[in-house]
Amino acid sequence: MRDFSSEIAAFKRDRLAELMDARQRAALQLCCGIELSKALTGGQKSTLALLKRLERAIERERLRGVNRHWSYDLNRHIALKQVRDRLKGVFPDQPTRLSLRPRQRRPKRNAAPEGAAR
Repeated sequence: MRDFSSEIAAFKRDRLAELMDARQRAALQLCCGIELSKALTGGQKSTLALLKRLERAIERERLRGVNRHWSYDLNRHIALKQVRDRLKGVFPDQPTRLSLRPRQRRPKRNAAPEGAAR
């Protein structure tokens, strides 16, 4: 008799991989208007340009979450990060962190700016 438990585990693993791929494709298409298959088969220069675009999209999504915007979607945020990690895996010799600018903390909004009269 066959070992059905190993076949069930393999089926579940494949199904989960397909589901993650579909989420990533949808998030990339909706947020950036880019087809994932073209991004994965592109050259190194186009992939690096796409990674910079993805960094900006992730940053925008993060800001929506921080500001509690109604359109923020945690699943979209996660999918964009997974796509970024997947594209970084295509060229592993590239730097691990591609960002447009380093993140800086903003001062609290209810504090008066320096030099302001009270």
